[in-house]
Amino acid sequence: MSPNNFATDFNGVSGEMPEADIQIITSGGRRIPAHSTVLAAASSVLESILVRPQKRRSSEKTIRILGVPCDAVSVFVQFLSSFKCSEEQMEKHGIHLLALSHVYLVPQLKQRCTKGLAEQLTIKNAVDVLQLARLCDAPDLYLKCLKFISTNFKKVEKTEGWKFLQDHDSLLELEILQFMDEADSRKKRTRRHRREQNLYLQLSEAMDCIEHICTEGCTSVGPCHEEPCTKKLPCSKFKTCQGVQLLIRHFATCKRRVNGGCLRCKRMWQLLRLHSSICDKPDECRVPLCRQFKMKVQQKGDDALWESLVRKVVSARTISSLSLPKRKREEEPKMNLDHHQARSLSTTRCQ
Repeated sequence: MSPNNFATDFNGVSGEMPEADIQIITSGGRRIPAHSTVLAAASSVLESILVRPQKRRSSEKTIRILGVPCDAVSVFVQFLSSFKCSEEQMEKHGIHLLALSHVYLVPQLKQRCTKGLAEQLTIKNAVDVLQLARLCDAPDLYLKCLKFISTNFKKVEKTEGWKFLQDHDSLLELEILQFMDEADSRKKRTRRHRREQNLYLQLSEAMDCIEHICTEGCTSVGPCHEEPCTKKLPCSKFKTCQGVQLLIRHFATCKRRVNGGCLRCKRMWQLLRLHSSICDKPDECRVPLCRQFKMKVQQKGDDALWESLVRKVVSARTISSLSLPKRKREEEPKMNLDHHQARSLSTTRCQ
């Protein structure tokens, strides 16, 4: 029979619970009446105690639950019968109830205490609850305590609980500090990953703009076989498109380009090479040097770093195309590739 339904089923059969047949004795000497059948159904530990022969011969059956306040034991016994615990009771006796639920193997109460104590974490009790969570094998509560202490460490380290921890449990102190260091490293990796993904999205958008400019034209730059139309309205990605147009115009007239001494020309050269690596229709493509770069790759191949960059840009391009209808245009990543704001692909390849 399920312990959750035991009391209800008992009432359904006989109309009322029988008289208590066992006494719970607390540290303060209080005697709490209970039903042995209910205790055995709720806790396998209590069940083993009940079937164990008593050392003293007596008609009165007793179980001693010591080391915690009498009121906490009373709430514990009440929970075993009703499987209910109020917020007020949890606030007053949550720590002791967690210990009792662990010792007497009452998973329902342990789950309730884990949730309740996590909601009651404060600067003063965080270290104490952390130590108890470790002793009582409550990993969810333990992790929440670590996160809470990590977030509020400057205040927590001023408490008596932290000073006691430093004096008596250096291993747990070290574990907390290691968790904080790992959490900081995770945050840095996440921020770096977001910056990289944003750059790949920007490069993907630049590829769209290059194709758009060389196929249709945009404001001041257009296909090589057509004159640019000054009356053409800016496209939807004009910030990026304008930067690419500036690079193209500079690339077409720069005198240092031949000797490789111009950083802006190198940047444009790398964008054209990146386009060629992504383009799947080189025979129809109007972007300059697309076919030439393709032939060069077929002859000599690409280095591993460049291939990695191409894969990441293609991935960002795919993700962008799938999520575009759901994003607001104002939230789309913008890339200005003029000489003040454009980032060098050479730096990207070295990351």
